[in-house]
Amino acid sequence: MEPEVYTQVKTSIKRKLGIDLTNYKDEQMKRRLDSWLVRARVENWNDYFTLCTEDATELERFRNYLTINVTEFFRDPNRWSMLSHDIIPYLIKNVADSHSVGGLKLWSAGCSIGTEPYTMAIMMGEEFQNQKYSLLATDLDRGALLKARNRGPYSSDDVRNLSAAQKQKYITPKAPFHVNDGLQRNIRFQEQDLFADRFDTGFDLIVCRNVVIYFTAEAKDVLYAKFTAALRPGGVLFLGGTEIISGPIKFGLQSFGISFYKKL
Repeated sequence: MEPEVYTQVKTSIKRKLGIDLTNYKDEQMKRRLDSWLVRARVENWNDYFTLCTEDATELERFRNYLTINVTEFFRDPNRWSMLSHDIIPYLIKNVADSHSVGGLKLWSAGCSIGTEPYTMAIMMGEEFQNQKYSLLATDLDRGALLKARNRGPYSSDDVRNLSAAQKQKYITPKAPFHVNDGLQRNIRFQEQDLFADRFDTGFDLIVCRNVVIYFTAEAKDVLYAKFTAALRPGGVLFLGGTEIISGPIKFGLQSFGISFYKKL
């Protein structure tokens, strides 16, 4: 895609959808857009945006495509094990407000189709049965949020990291799978733009895994600063395995193990 075409496409997307692609890595997004135009079987972007103007369903399909959803239950099991065995006990003992009615305040930022917040609910139910908590789960993709709210359906690949006992307890017996409604009890799903919208504050834990890898270095810095402000002192930010903050001290964070950063 030529630079001038990409500039025009970004302008049209921001005007029609309110999504600012300047926060995303250019070459990665160009490839994604080129692929979509081929899939849509439209010759050029002017014709495609005309189609979107005439067809609200197509516009919504395009909106959902622009947000990247690659996810599964307990993705990177070793990191979830560390969260369960080390991070949550630390938060309960040293950070969480013991007088808070809601208990631990958790946030799954960029929750996609819901596998991450439901993973958190499974973990809390199995390892911390007596611990109260609230869990905010947010994403920009309305289609993904609808699937999350509907508790699925999920594929065999989505649930492959669940143990046989977990599958029996938490999901329906046959594919396509849905999680049991009890897992949703402490979760509040909400549409959110990580860059445009204000964040709530006082979180003990923010989980934002495999999201910032798609953003520019400048956009990442903006998000890390916002996440730090949203954490309570001593709170923890949980990132994806390849998402490493260079010089976390400038954001008021310090490394707290692989993928984890603690607010100073």
